[in-house]
Amino acid sequence: MTLKIAIIGRPNVGKSTLFNRLAGRKVALVHDKPGVTRDRRELSVKLRDIDLIIIDTAGYEFSKTDNLEYRMWLQTQKAIQDADICLFLFDAREGLHPYDEHLASLVRESHKPVILLANKCEGKVQEDGIYEAYKLGLGQPIPFSAEHGLGLDDLYDSIVEFQSSSLMTHLNTKEIQNTDDLSQELSSSPIQLAIVGRPNVGKSTLVNALLNEDRMLTGDEAGVTRDAITSLLQWKGHKINIVDTAGLRRQSRISDSLEKMSAASTKHAAFMAQVVILVLDSDAVLDKQDLTIARQVLDEGRALIIAINKWDIANRKETLDRLNYKLQTSLTQADGIPTVTISALKKEGLDKLMNAVFKVYQRWNTRIPTAPLNNWFQDILTNNPPPLGKNKRRIKLRYITQAKIRPPSFYVFSSNPEGLPDAYLRYLTNSMREVFDLKGIPLRITVRKTDNPYANKRKS
Repeated sequence: MTLKIAIIGRPNVGKSTLFNRLAGRKVALVHDKPGVTRDRRELSVKLRDIDLIIIDTAGYEFSKTDNLEYRMWLQTQKAIQDADICLFLFDAREGLHPYDEHLASLVRESHKPVILLANKCEGKVQEDGIYEAYKLGLGQPIPFSAEHGLGLDDLYDSIVEFQSSSLMTHLNTKEIQNTDDLSQELSSSPIQLAIVGRPNVGKSTLVNALLNEDRMLTGDEAGVTRDAITSLLQWKGHKINIVDTAGLRRQSRISDSLEKMSAASTKHAAFMAQVVILVLDSDAVLDKQDLTIARQVLDEGRALIIAINKWDIANRKETLDRLNYKLQTSLTQADGIPTVTISALKKEGLDKLMNAVFKVYQRWNTRIPTAPLNNWFQDILTNNPPPLGKNKRRIKLRYITQAKIRPPSFYVFSSNPEGLPDAYLRYLTNSMREVFDLKGIPLRITVRKTDNPYANKRKS
């Protein structure tokens, strides 16, 4: 698959230098004078194992009249429309300009995936100043130097992420979708699904039931499965790489070297998965070891589902009461974790379980459009502003931006991030879950300090 990539930005931020870097030779003219590039230039290149068509564009300068700048912008618009991904460059030395913000808003309207590059970032000074770029709403900026080739590994990784995802043309624009819409898009991209839990709760039996064949050894003996085994599951048009894992006991009870290796294999599989199903025995739901596993999965940013197995022989009311109590008191970091009752042996509840997998995977991939996110944030600040800080002055939260997905992660910028109480961050998180239907997945909200624009002037 060949990806078409448009290199965009205001004049003199290094677009043609990046074009030449990716081309491996000096194809485009490069000069300190702004506006050297006027026409679109396309070239087929190879970045490691990825085939690309790169498009060099003119620097963006706003104009509504039929002049040269306007016609140059029309050429850039055509490049954006034709592209699969846009590489948005800004000058990390100079910081953001109004043209950067205006172009960013136009790019968001194009509904194209964007990789944000903080160019001319050869030193730590520039890296420290790139956080301002989060307010562009284009995701996490990559420290980069087109001149020296710094950051190419991160750029490659970002392109691979877009290439491997069938959501490539939708990540920046689509609001939360229903499961059926998402399932059509994901049919060519397997979901990485791990089945974890304590020994002898029915993990391998569940995998066999989903595969509809006796793929995994099962038995009443604990510890039948010793290694993480991956199988390809086709479920109603969806491709899923399902991983059966060894049972996890408390660390203090593991002395055998083979069991230690099995435990390490299980944790690796769980932490590399996208969705994790924690299988519980209906007779002992969410005991201490279950809670440890669940917390580790959430701390790693994975989407979690709880499956209560052996439901056909369970004391149902007692089991549900115990589960709800444990969720409310001991697993609060991801409110609303999906719980599904199943009988792996009798193949009951499998449709409900897989529907939960697709739904939580959808939430885990959510990118909230910039306008609704900012509207929600302003309503929060109006209705329940941050409390007073340690200096008895009210903490100012300036803006919020989504840094990444998988799981949804956000940066809030403040002049005094150290003084913001954890309780207010929990309030923001709970409100976001409720408003944007993000229950049951880990959310990450980090407060960052905004730079003082007058600091350097005072020094001088």
